[in-house]
Amino acid sequence: MHSATDVEVPAAESSEAELTIGGMTCASCAARVEKKLNRMDGVTATVNYATEKARVAFGPGTGLADLIATVEKTGYTAKPVPPRPAPKPPTRTPAPAPPDAAASGTKVSGTTASGTTATAPVPGAGPGAEADEPDTDTDPNADEAPTPALASLRQRLLVSAVLAAPVVALAMIPGLQFDNWQWLSLTLASPVVIWGGLPFHRATWTNLRHGAATMDTLVSVGTLAAFGWSLWALFLGDAGMPGMRHGFDFTASRADGASTIYLEVAAGVVTFILLGRYLEAKSKRKAGSALRALMHLGAKDVAVLRNGTEVRVPVGRLAVGDRFVVRPGEKVATDGTVVEGASAVDASMLTGESVPVDVRAGDSVTGATVNVSGRLVVEATRVGADTQLARMAKLVEDAQNGKAEVQRLADRISAVFVPVVLLIALATLVVWLLVTDDVTASFTAAVAVLIIACPCSLGLATPTALMVGTGRGAQLGILIKGPEVLETTRRIDTIVLDKTGTVTTGKMTLQTVHTTDGVTETDVLRLAGALEHASEHPIAQAVATAAAQRTGATLPTPEDFANIPGLGVRGSVEGHTVLVGRPRLLTEAGIALPDALSAALTEAAARGRTVIAVAWDGVARGALEVADAVKGTSAAAVADLRALGLTPILLTGDNRAVAESVARAVGIDEVRAEVLPEEKAHVIGRLQAEGRAVAMVGDGVNDAAALATADLGLAMGTGTDAAIEASDLTLVRGDLKVAADAIRLSRRTLATIRGNLFWAFGYNVAALPLAAFGLLSPMIAGAAMAFSSVFVVTNSLRLRSFT
Repeated sequence: MHSATDVEVPAAESSEAELTIGGMTCASCAARVEKKLNRMDGVTATVNYATEKARVAFGPGTGLADLIATVEKTGYTAKPVPPRPAPKPPTRTPAPAPPDAAASGTKVSGTTASGTTATAPVPGAGPGAEADEPDTDTDPNADEAPTPALASLRQRLLVSAVLAAPVVALAMIPGLQFDNWQWLSLTLASPVVIWGGLPFHRATWTNLRHGAATMDTLVSVGTLAAFGWSLWALFLGDAGMPGMRHGFDFTASRADGASTIYLEVAAGVVTFILLGRYLEAKSKRKAGSALRALMHLGAKDVAVLRNGTEVRVPVGRLAVGDRFVVRPGEKVATDGTVVEGASAVDASMLTGESVPVDVRAGDSVTGATVNVSGRLVVEATRVGADTQLARMAKLVEDAQNGKAEVQRLADRISAVFVPVVLLIALATLVVWLLVTDDVTASFTAAVAVLIIACPCSLGLATPTALMVGTGRGAQLGILIKGPEVLETTRRIDTIVLDKTGTVTTGKMTLQTVHTTDGVTETDVLRLAGALEHASEHPIAQAVATAAAQRTGATLPTPEDFANIPGLGVRGSVEGHTVLVGRPRLLTEAGIALPDALSAALTEAAARGRTVIAVAWDGVARGALEVADAVKGTSAAAVADLRALGLTPILLTGDNRAVAESVARAVGIDEVRAEVLPEEKAHVIGRLQAEGRAVAMVGDGVNDAAALATADLGLAMGTGTDAAIEASDLTLVRGDLKVAADAIRLSRRTLATIRGNLFWAFGYNVAALPLAAFGLLSPMIAGAAMAFSSVFVVTNSLRLRSFT
């Protein structure tokens, strides 16, 4: 083992670090490393067995080398995970980059387009194993690619299984036993126990040198004891005599110890546990596949415009302000703004939204999304670790490295579990000898106790469910910040919805057109739209946009255009003198509103809509209703939230008429209107004072304080960085229905964690007494032990099917 001084340790300016821990084989290993790190002055550490990483916070008197040395003194290896560096200054050179790792997608010691490290270790694939990623970042089978450690484990399993199968069959079926069959069993079982079980024996020896015992200790001691007993019986006892026959019992057998061999136990247990480790490693790899897929979504290279010429360079060389070309079928290299062209962009891999979104000059696009149709020229606004993709990956990774409170209890139990099991096994041996005076049965029961004990399932219960749940969430556009968020989603009973940008689109939209007799809707929109097109006001732009879309024609150009502050606009369009604005504009011009239009305007104002009157040639001809449109999915989303047992409340700074109109449209009964931005957090506080557990959904800077105050904050990913930073859950897609999905997924993940822990605790509570009372043979115990870990991981993988 190398020492800490042999490791090339990057300088750490911050007081936080992430380490890849090698050599951990069970939850008690993780508990030991965590305990040792936390004993250092000023160090707070969390070690995750499933991801094989340690997240460490340390004071100024401690360095990374000290942390690594502590881990190595505990008997494990440690390697710092390189931090995501800040974007480098642009290298503005017209010469294309030489073909290197960044361009080809092979492993490099640095960052990819998403700002993540290309040499990230693969959870569950063994100590220090690196991701064996395919060259293409879209390979659907990326999570199935075997790592060297996984391939080695598979080879050891297959050889052991081939050799152990005849040994078990001969021992279990007396009819197959022939003269000297026991010597064939010894020949086949020896390499299984010695070579197949070598990882367990090696880990046991390493831990013994450090005064510790882990799951490997139980396996190694149990199998070597069974093998050693068999050797004694064969060479010094009567078991080696020709013609010896051996029966098989599912319980602790009572027989003459000198003629009893346990080769099938030694070989069978090693094979079963190797099978369990292999299935566990594969399942853990699948569990982390969503995060790895997210990390490798980014484009590898990009066509940057240099002096009007396209130059292909690695994405890592992009700088803010660079302009690059995205052709149909290509990925957008980084976050930016479209400056030229129009197209549809498929963002399904980031948001879960299957329908491509139309973009044109002025619209924002996100890195890793796919350009579906037209050619785009995009100006980079964020690169490297600042991109949405990199931030999403960081959020998911942070969540997967966290621990729920209930898992900490399991970790404390795992830390003392192995020594307790060794004592129970010794006590079982002594008690059986005193009670029965039967050495064979006593030995069988004690070995069964050693082998049945499995703290691995305790350690896997939370991390695997978190890995799968947060990974599936990322695929659906739901980012869960940590395991404590899951606990909160179970408690909330009230959900406060910000109106603008959350329930509504946040953009003024033309809702209804009223006309007088003999006037068509097209006439009103054509003339009013022509005037409003010349105005910059948001309401005017809403009218102009709707006019262009609904008439399907180019709007005429107005003449003598004049803006009348606070009232509206006037001008000449196609020979008509046109007025568009508040009803007061027409009144001051001496134009009366017909009764039908006046009634329509009064009704619209009562519903909280903005009303615009239209007149030309001295006669009122129509009226337009403009409002912040309710999103098409908001009503269904509110129904989904109610189905989850939540009481929705609409919160807005708008006037009560507008708020109540929106609330009626989506099915909300309780409204808090005319609330100043700084008062939103106070409203949340008052609801909490009433005894409610409150969730808040918002998207703006003015929602950040309220999101932080709420028991559960959900930020729309289409909103501001401040809102996203203050939230517990981020909804990448600006769709309120995702809020209900996020709460359902969080609750489902929490339920899976609880189910896993119930199984793991229940298994050990039930299995140990069965083994101690001699009701399980050691080989059956080995199979059951391997199954418990596989069950927990497989149960977690069911979250991949969440929709």
